[in-house]
Amino acid sequence: MVLKDRKADWASCQKYIRDNVKAEDYEKLFAFVEFDKFMVAENCLVLRVPNPFIREQIEKHFLDVMRIAIYNTFGKINLYWNVLVIGNTEHEKGKKIVEESEPGSVPYDIVPKEQQQQSPAVSGQSSLPPIDSQLHPQQTFRSFIEGDSNKLSRSIGMNVAEHPNSTQFNPMFIFGPSGCGKTHLVNAIGNRCCELYPTKRVLYVSARTFQAQYVTATQQGKINDFIAFYQTIDMLIVDDVQEWMKATSTQDTFFHIFNHLHRNGRRIILVSDRAPIELEGMNKRLVTRFACGMTAEMEKPNFQLCVDILRRKIARDGLVVPDDVVQFIAQTANGSIRELEGVIMSLLANSIVYHCNIDMNLVNRVVKRAVKVDDMPLTVDDILDRVCRKYEVTQGAVKSRSRKKELVIPRQLSMYLADKYTNIPVTRIGKLIGSRDHSTVLHSIAKVEEMIQTDSAFMKTVDEIVKALKIKS
Repeated sequence: MVLKDRKADWASCQKYIRDNVKAEDYEKLFAFVEFDKFMVAENCLVLRVPNPFIREQIEKHFLDVMRIAIYNTFGKINLYWNVLVIGNTEHEKGKKIVEESEPGSVPYDIVPKEQQQQSPAVSGQSSLPPIDSQLHPQQTFRSFIEGDSNKLSRSIGMNVAEHPNSTQFNPMFIFGPSGCGKTHLVNAIGNRCCELYPTKRVLYVSARTFQAQYVTATQQGKINDFIAFYQTIDMLIVDDVQEWMKATSTQDTFFHIFNHLHRNGRRIILVSDRAPIELEGMNKRLVTRFACGMTAEMEKPNFQLCVDILRRKIARDGLVVPDDVVQFIAQTANGSIRELEGVIMSLLANSIVYHCNIDMNLVNRVVKRAVKVDDMPLTVDDILDRVCRKYEVTQGAVKSRSRKKELVIPRQLSMYLADKYTNIPVTRIGKLIGSRDHSTVLHSIAKVEEMIQTDSAFMKTVDEIVKALKIKS
């Protein structure tokens, strides 16, 4: 087929994408995607993007939309990216994301129908067909930056990935606030397992997708096939399980799948924005199973981790960003990796469109649109970070068991501010600040209140920290 026809086909894909994503996402990402060529012999579509960041964001957030759009227009083809490396005239060939399979079957029919008929759960055969793991290929341990907020979860996750047949830490339940890197971590676990054990059937699925699949299977009278498929998975990763809190039927079905997998030594990894005991409306017997293995909390990244993440992303995309800009973004992104990515994406788009340098003038305009600074709740990590900077000590030292005066005072002050300016209970505050008990926190609060009354210099320091935290009186 002639090049003109294929280019017109890509225009049809763009229309489908425009109709199925938010307008701002289309303008920030897909507006920069251009038709490069169609290689007939290789049955391959090549698209051109100006930098690796845009490609990664599309693959991370809009891969299913891309697959369906391309399949509906081009049929079964391969897709490659042609990515301009900033600061270099050369191009790199991106990895293919649409292989010789039916992308229109994602996400509701994970296994094509002809493969489902061969499943041993249905036909009794001894071999299992391959499946699309739905893992994001860019989210690996190599791209996951370790910090105090995720060190434990990352360490256990690596152990799970490298020893999937072990019953230790099974299930693994990871929880934490939005934007702290939970989804990246579980994708890294799955990708590492696939790398070491290529025959393992690993599947990443969101709770919402699982529920939609369940509803579809029920309506079509294929609930037994649905359950049978999930019972063949070696490592099942379910994201955002809090979305099932009022979905009783979905919970009941997953309960049976969970029991089968757990009883047969299969890996189960669950992700939520809250701890198992806080999943109100979730079946108690399911909550009990969620908490029977390893429960690992991830916190928002602190200032230094945000800086490290930003520098990694900037280096990867070949950008030139002054250090004061990096520091400013890290301070204003509210400890959310998702907001960091949003700011970088907006800076990149503005720089390309307006042919301008990335400086403080540009970042100030972008941050005002991308980050809701005043609406974000204060966290214990925010307080720790500000107090430690004021006293020029590290968070690790403050959380330690050391009783040195230069560490005891910032530790007690952090507990006092956390109790006064957050809604977190004292038992939780103690756990977050060096695993202390509630009596230690109460003692610290009383001690700080006494120092404020008797020490004017200390009271001035507290006022400075409160103002730096932008706490409204």
